[in-house]
Amino acid sequence: MRKSNYFLPVLKEVPKEAEIISHRLMLRAGMIRQQASGLYSWLPLGYKVMRKIQTIIEQEQLRAGAIQMLMPTLQPADLWRESGRYDAYGKEMLRITDRHDRDMLFGPTNEEMITDIFRSYVRSYKELPLNLYHIQWKFRDEIRPRFGTMRSREFLMKDGYSFDVDKEAAEKSYNRMFVAYLRTYYRMGLTAIPMKAETGPIGGDLSHEFIVLADTGESAVFCHQDILKKTIPPRDTDFTGDLTPIIDDWTSLYAATEDMVNMEEFERDVPEEKRIAASGIEVGQIFYFGTKYSKIMKASVTGPDGKDVPVHSGSYGIGLTRLVPAIIEASHDESGIIWPVSVAPFEVALLNLKAADDLCSSVCDDLYAQLQAVGIDVLYDDTKDGAGAKFATADLIGIPFQLIVGPRGAKAGEAEIKDRKTGERQTMPIGDAVSYLQTQIEPARRNDI
Repeated sequence: MRKSNYFLPVLKEVPKEAEIISHRLMLRAGMIRQQASGLYSWLPLGYKVMRKIQTIIEQEQLRAGAIQMLMPTLQPADLWRESGRYDAYGKEMLRITDRHDRDMLFGPTNEEMITDIFRSYVRSYKELPLNLYHIQWKFRDEIRPRFGTMRSREFLMKDGYSFDVDKEAAEKSYNRMFVAYLRTYYRMGLTAIPMKAETGPIGGDLSHEFIVLADTGESAVFCHQDILKKTIPPRDTDFTGDLTPIIDDWTSLYAATEDMVNMEEFERDVPEEKRIAASGIEVGQIFYFGTKYSKIMKASVTGPDGKDVPVHSGSYGIGLTRLVPAIIEASHDESGIIWPVSVAPFEVALLNLKAADDLCSSVCDDLYAQLQAVGIDVLYDDTKDGAGAKFATADLIGIPFQLIVGPRGAKAGEAEIKDRKTGERQTMPIGDAVSYLQTQIEPARRNDI
């Protein structure tokens, strides 16, 4: 993409309304624009990051056996009355009436609707296990939306739902999502710790939140520091096999949110020098809630003995619009964002330091074509801005590599490459630049193991 043709409204000044670094940088980098309290437009740069996050989620869900679909944002209130949650949910639910005076709601979650879909089509235990998910905009009327898209009223969420014939099978489905989530966050460059958590209005008695440690996090968390050294399950993990050893390993060390922490146990089980009592950002949560919805909504299957049994279910959420600022909180410096390659809006910023110079522009045009030809996602700054402004913008928006060409370099047949994360710069022949960038980008693109 040529920057001269791109919509990138960067800001020089720090917005006064932004309280935390990710909110400031997202506004300054032209990623989002606030339209009302807790409501944001995602501008091209921000939307591109979110789409790359979505791709990773979809890949890991597919690997774990989940099937993607899409449900509507508006839901009939009758489904929620059937489950008993319509009146119990609280003012966070946006309730509306259509032109025919039917009660509707803007869905904050989809347990009722997916249970209704399931009971309409699935009859036998032989059709199980089943895990259905979608990625959809949600609305929760937060009493105090803040921190940009970290806690907004409208947000994009991956929510999935598993169905199994009994508790033992349902726990296997839960474990598959536990492992899939570990891999998902790792591929985004995040260290997300699974912690015992409250189930809240979703229900059930088994839940883990995935927490990224950050000073700006809203959750107080307590854990053993060695959990940060745990090994991520590799990409060839057999999701049809027994994942219990992986789960047992990750849950063997103390880790709990403030709602679930037992300080006596924490101090007893964790040596003082190993204790982490900190703040964290919740980037996802998984639940097993058994037959809470299936019993009341009559979602049953015929079991192996020929008798009807209510299915056991779980739900699994990831907030995409929360992940973007979480990654920024974990990876930035005084100059701006530092994106991991796997989620970067562009992988290379090609900086033409003097667009008015014919040779410099010719060299950059050729490099731009080469980068595109080998599949590298490149933002070509072909504008007439000064070199300082180009460097500042490239640093601010956090593109992992900068390929820099000025008039002197063009004459000498040399280009400079800057690694945004380390700040290291190196000069090399122009003819070697694209192949070098390939060797740096391709292994990091998936951030996979």
